[in-house]
Amino acid sequence: MADSAFNMEMPYDQVVELVAEALRRAGCSPSTSLILAKNCVGAEIAGSESHGLFRLEGYLATLRSGWVDGMAQPKVSILSPAHIHVDAANGFAQTALAAARDALIARTRACGIAILTIGGSHHLAALWPDVAPFAEEGLIAISMVNSFACAIPVGAKSAILGTNPLAFAAPVPDGAPFVFDFATTSMSNGDVRVAAREGRRLQPGCGVDRHGSPTTDPNEILDGGALLPFGGHKGSAISLMIELLVAGLTGGKFSSEVDWSQHPGAATPHTGQVIIAIDPSVDGAGDWNSRCSQFIEMLRHAGMDTYPGLRRWRSRKRESVRVTADVARLLSLASQGAHD
Repeated sequence: MADSAFNMEMPYDQVVELVAEALRRAGCSPSTSLILAKNCVGAEIAGSESHGLFRLEGYLATLRSGWVDGMAQPKVSILSPAHIHVDAANGFAQTALAAARDALIARTRACGIAILTIGGSHHLAALWPDVAPFAEEGLIAISMVNSFACAIPVGAKSAILGTNPLAFAAPVPDGAPFVFDFATTSMSNGDVRVAAREGRRLQPGCGVDRHGSPTTDPNEILDGGALLPFGGHKGSAISLMIELLVAGLTGGKFSSEVDWSQHPGAATPHTGQVIIAIDPSVDGAGDWNSRCSQFIEMLRHAGMDTYPGLRRWRSRKRESVRVTADVARLLSLASQGAHD
C-alpha cells in the first residue's frame, strides 16, 4: 500500500472481509474467521490498537504453527441450572463463547445469575468485546482469563502468572454500557510489544529484565524478562485470584503450564475463560435502572464527563478503519494471506 494511502479510511466491511479471508486461508473455519475478524477490526475502530489489527500476525502465525485448531467445534455441556461449560477443543475462546451465548443468557434470566466456563481455549484479543454484548442485553457480565507466564507476583522470583485481565460490563439506562477491561499487570503484553516496535521506553515500575532487575526497555521485558502487577500486592492478589478461578474452574492450564516451544510462531495462550452473568432485573432488593442512573449523575456532578466504556460505545458508529502506516502493513499481510 502506497504512502499516500496512510491516514485514509477503508470501509469496515472491506477490512473484515480481508482479515477473515486471511484467517480462513491460514486454517480457520468460515464462522471462526468471521468472529475473529470482527473482533480484531472492532477493537481497532474502538481505539484498542494493541488488541486490534496488531493481533493479526499472532493469529496467522499461531494457526500455521499447528498450536491451535481453527476448525475446532466446541462442545457445550449444561452442568447445572446455572452452570454451562464449553470444551473449546483446542479452538478459540470467542468461538466457544458464541456457541454458548444464547444458553448463558437464557440461564441467567431463569436463575438470576449463571456462570460459563470455557476450557481448552485460546484467547488473544481484548476481553471487553466478550462482555459488552451482555450489557446490551440488559445483563451484568464479568469475565477473566489467564494467559502465559509473563508476570511475577509479589514475593515470587520467577514469572508464573499471565497478564490475567478482568473485564466488567453493565447496562446503563438510555446510555452506553459501563465497560472496563484491564490487565492485572502494569500494562498488557500487547502494549509492551507495541512500545518495542515503536522504539519507545516504558515508565519505571512496569517490568524487569531476565536477571530480575528493573527495566524500562520493552525488549528486555519480552526477552526473558517479566511484567510486574499493578498496585503491588493488591494487583498481585487479583491476578492470583484470576489464575486460580480460571484454571481451577475450567480445567484449563495454569499460565506457567503453557508450553508452545514445539510450535514456533505460536502466540495464543492455551488456557481457559470464566464469564459470570447477572440479571439485575430479578433483584427485588433494588432498582438497578434508577440506581445506575443516579450513579452516572453522581459522576457528572463530581466532574466526570465520561465513564468507562463511553468512548468505545461512541466509536462503534464508525464505519471505516483509519489506515496508518502500521495498519497498512497489517492489511498488506492480510491481503497476502488471503491470496496464498
